[in-house]
Amino acid sequence: MSGLLRLVPDEPEPAHDLAAAPATVRSRPRPRWAADPVDALAEELAEVCAVAVHPDEIAAVLEADGLTGEQITERYGRADAFELAAELYARVPRSHPEPGPRPDPWKVSPGRFVLRALVFTLPGFGYSLAAPLMAGGRDSYGLPQGTAGLVLSALVAWAWNQALAHRAYLRLATGGRTAAARCLQWGAPLGALLAAASAAALPGLAGVTAFAAGQALYLAAATVLLVLGRENLLLLTLAPTAAGGAALLLVQPPDAVRTGLLLATAGGVLGTAAYEIVRARREGKPPEQPALSPLASVPYGLFGLGCGVLTTLAALGDVLRRTPGATTAGAAVIALTLSMGVAERLLYRCRGTALAALARNTTTAGMKFGAARVLALCLAAYLAALAVLALAAGALWPGGPPVTAARTAALLALGAVLWTGLLLQAFGVAWTPALLCLGAAGAEAAALALRLSAPVATQLAVCTAAAAGLLAAATALLSRITTHR
Repeated sequence: MSGLLRLVPDEPEPAHDLAAAPATVRSRPRPRWAADPVDALAEELAEVCAVAVHPDEIAAVLEADGLTGEQITERYGRADAFELAAELYARVPRSHPEPGPRPDPWKVSPGRFVLRALVFTLPGFGYSLAAPLMAGGRDSYGLPQGTAGLVLSALVAWAWNQALAHRAYLRLATGGRTAAARCLQWGAPLGALLAAASAAALPGLAGVTAFAAGQALYLAAATVLLVLGRENLLLLTLAPTAAGGAALLLVQPPDAVRTGLLLATAGGVLGTAAYEIVRARREGKPPEQPALSPLASVPYGLFGLGCGVLTTLAALGDVLRRTPGATTAGAAVIALTLSMGVAERLLYRCRGTALAALARNTTTAGMKFGAARVLALCLAAYLAALAVLALAAGALWPGGPPVTAARTAALLALGAVLWTGLLLQAFGVAWTPALLCLGAAGAEAAALALRLSAPVATQLAVCTAAAAGLLAAATALLSRITTHR
């Protein structure tokens, strides 16, 4: 800080550095009628003194600028740098500048979420293409024989792949892509085998069982590609199924063409997933990794199971209750899957906005209010998007149940459970959403079995209660600054 500490001479003289000044100049006494030199020094060092949190910071600046004890005594009448620094600290009021804007660590390109929304939604066309495989006998609920096996297979795959993805992401964080690939190369095939065996264990049409096996293989391979960050390749493998689903809006292709499109997608995604695992394995040996207990991933799988049961009951509740004229609520499932891209985008947005809100507040109450406000706004935005998608899907879905206010409200309550549970999981809180979702699923299943009320009314009441519990937990979590480290 050379140049900040200067003599105030009795007569004009050229400015120069103190260290180079002659001894006669440096020791020249200041007339008593002159202004207080400490005031002049305080003005020179105003910026330094204003932001100092302790006088010792100012003393360090004085010493770094080459001011000796003798000079301090002669010029300013103080014993040493510490006494002078204390005087400067007392004279200059504190004025700490506000910190500059911080970059949002959770800012991600919106294109990623559009891509993920597509890969979550396009597999739904597979059910339309597979309609000939499900033609034949009907069970007591009017559903194709083997539907129970298909649903059970999907639930097993959903739960297993949720837990597998969590474990693989942990390996990815600690050991890189090679470690994640090693986890996936064993976990994905095992999950597909368990899901396919679940479908085969129940009686049903051969076509339905075959489709369930293909679904299990697809979900396992898709998990591999999503964990390894290959959403673009997954989208390419879905092109045959997407093209076939779009063609169904205009024509009815032959059964052989439908089957061929499904096989093209299944073969493509399996081959791509296998290639990515081999490629990741060749990147090198992963570093030494900490031991990871499989129990750490169990609540993620249970949350997936609970969400799967809740979604299944939302789609089939009226049919399973044997309500006269009931049909499957496929529009609800389509809306939920379409909303997953928006949900993920708002999860990132919530984390980044909550962190910024906490930085602006200085009290505990302010932090809690800021976190609750951010959470409410993000959840409201997601539910608004889900409502729009539900209305659009209901208008386009042929033969589905009418889109009523009660049915829409029940779907929004389910969406609040899913989104808030995913938010808690993103912060590493897994057991709370798992237990609440499983409890909600059990309550809905029990109410359906006992025929206590209409499925829509049960879903609305149960999911609203579960969402309230999850929101309370999320608000408390987001209001703690340590959560965002």
